[in-house]
Amino acid sequence: MIKIEDHAHKFCPHCTTPMQLFTDNGMPRPHCPACGYIQYLNPAPAAAVILLRENRICLVKRKYPPKTGQWTIPAGFMEFDEDIETTAVREVKEETGLDVRLTGLFAVHTGILPPNHPILLVVFRGEEIGGEIQANDDADEVGFYDLDDLPGAIAFATHRKVIAAIRQEWEEYEDT
Repeated sequence: MIKIEDHAHKFCPHCTTPMQLFTDNGMPRPHCPACGYIQYLNPAPAAAVILLRENRICLVKRKYPPKTGQWTIPAGFMEFDEDIETTAVREVKEETGLDVRLTGLFAVHTGILPPNHPILLVVFRGEEIGGEIQANDDADEVGFYDLDDLPGAIAFATHRKVIAAIRQEWEEYEDT
């Protein structure tokens, strides 16, 4: 459960007055009673890329919290000066050493980054166009794994949803 008090400014970043909660369009929001500043608590945008090699999916093992030692699809948060596609390509390069071309949108999911930070994850399909696979940045290991023999626990619910959807796609394809 997301708690507003965990994310709200205690004091106004503009005039340092203690913030108060008020209701705006049915939503509780931190508000400065002195200058009128409203803190909107929006999810952080992130991007992920599904990379496949012969029906094996690229996964990275997390080096840092949260979920150290668990596995994810290559993904990360959008920077201030990026569009979401640039984020996706950059994160794959940083974590895996691979250069990619995005080939389409796969899904958009909302989720929670532990302990309780809301995110919006935009998931793309991609294909390798260069680079050499090697764990970099915040990845401890990287590799391509069969969906029926994953290397360990998948860290985040949004990533588990994506993997389940890919598995279902493949099962439907095999049935045709």
